[in-house]
Amino acid sequence: MGITGNGNKEAGLGLLIFSISLAMFMSGLDGTIVNIALPTISEAFNVSTSAVSWVATAYLLVMAGCVLIFGKISDMIGFKKVFLAGFLIFTLGSLACGVLPDLFDSLTWLIGSRIFQAVGGAMMAAIAPAMITSYVPLEQRGKALGIVMTLAALGTAIGPTIGGILTQYLSWHWIFFINVPIGVAALMLGAKVIPKDARQTEQKGFDSTGAALVFVGLASLLYVVSEGQTLGWTSPGILALAAVAVISLAWFVVHELRLPDPLLDLRLLWRRSIIVPVVILCLVFFSFSGINYLIPFYLQYVSGYDTSTSGLIMTSLSAAMMISGLLAGMLFNRVGPKRLCIGAGIVLVIGYFLMTKLHADTLAGYVVLALGLIGFGLGMMIAPASNMVMNAVAKSKQGMVSSVTTLARFVPMTLGIAAFNLIFVQGIISIAAGHDVTKTSPANIQMQVLAAGFDLAFFVSLLFGIAIIVLSLVIIVEIHPDNLNKTADDEPPMGLL
Repeated sequence: MGITGNGNKEAGLGLLIFSISLAMFMSGLDGTIVNIALPTISEAFNVSTSAVSWVATAYLLVMAGCVLIFGKISDMIGFKKVFLAGFLIFTLGSLACGVLPDLFDSLTWLIGSRIFQAVGGAMMAAIAPAMITSYVPLEQRGKALGIVMTLAALGTAIGPTIGGILTQYLSWHWIFFINVPIGVAALMLGAKVIPKDARQTEQKGFDSTGAALVFVGLASLLYVVSEGQTLGWTSPGILALAAVAVISLAWFVVHELRLPDPLLDLRLLWRRSIIVPVVILCLVFFSFSGINYLIPFYLQYVSGYDTSTSGLIMTSLSAAMMISGLLAGMLFNRVGPKRLCIGAGIVLVIGYFLMTKLHADTLAGYVVLALGLIGFGLGMMIAPASNMVMNAVAKSKQGMVSSVTTLARFVPMTLGIAAFNLIFVQGIISIAAGHDVTKTSPANIQMQVLAAGFDLAFFVSLLFGIAIIVLSLVIIVEIHPDNLNKTADDEPPMGLL
């Protein structure tokens, strides 16, 4: 049966995009929203900072380890089942995070609930881009994916701000409770507007060995990077897990190349039309993570702004990201993804360059301009790069490649925070040693050394920005025949049949 009327069809399509966008926003938000509440949670349960850090770390590790797995599963059983199951698990996990720790008076229950919640988040995030490619007509796909991917990045970026507000004015429990009514509403909406799972391609069986290897490898890698600074890079535990990560990921690559139906078809990544935009996404989120992590410290420690003012200044980045993400979606078909990526790279480089010129007396307007340019470039880049990857593969591999684009956002953000923190700290140590600056030196001299550490980290982001422009120049745009036209069977019913 067809959809009755263009108006109903457009409305249904809008609701579908909204449902997918909401899932990506919530999944990204919960990766960072809890960080600012960790000191409060630590006091509530009277535990150490290292113990409470697992509330955040457990979510990140499980998300990273599960994304590729659920991308493949969705290709086998269909998107709707995985997506709605993910929303249900995520919502139940959020409720458990808010209720069970106090009920049993134990932090362990909070960590366990976060692991359960992360499984649901991974299920949603892994396949959202693939759902856009599968259900949205080609002429509207750029705009739709721009909305979805921009909101995913936005959720990650503004998580600490929302978490701080909820923790300060309500309690840390509301960081999780806020997901429950949204999740229930989204489940009801998704069940209505997401099309029934179409016929699936013949599968030769699930690659359980590959799933185990990639989960262990990525989880170990992220743990090493995120905790190495705290525990010591040469500590036995960190070295052992680093070895586990290297062995597992190397074994995973060899194993996948031998299988006819692997968890991740690595041969796809050899194609320039896929690997170049994937690498661009990785570099964009890696370089951006350094700015997003360090700028609040700069605003408070160097410029002397209070927390609320710093948060207000940071909103310029999120606002610009939203505007440019929507703009990129509208311009996708008219301008083309390659030109959009080149333009976005140029804007990013200008923003990164302005960041290298910050000093203690820099006006707030200058910082707002620099962050606005970075946010604008980021939002302008995500949609075309993600769209190129999704459009270049057959429908039978959409879930698999969709999970790769999610991983290209999630893992570099996590690695980038640790890497830029290391660059910042080591930069300060080296600069202070080179100029014989100690704790007894005048305050203005110490402040100059601190500012120089930020300059070094921001300069590294600038170098990555230049690399992004270079890669954008060699992009090849390819559209798989599966994605050129949608058949009547593929039209989403949107609950309006």
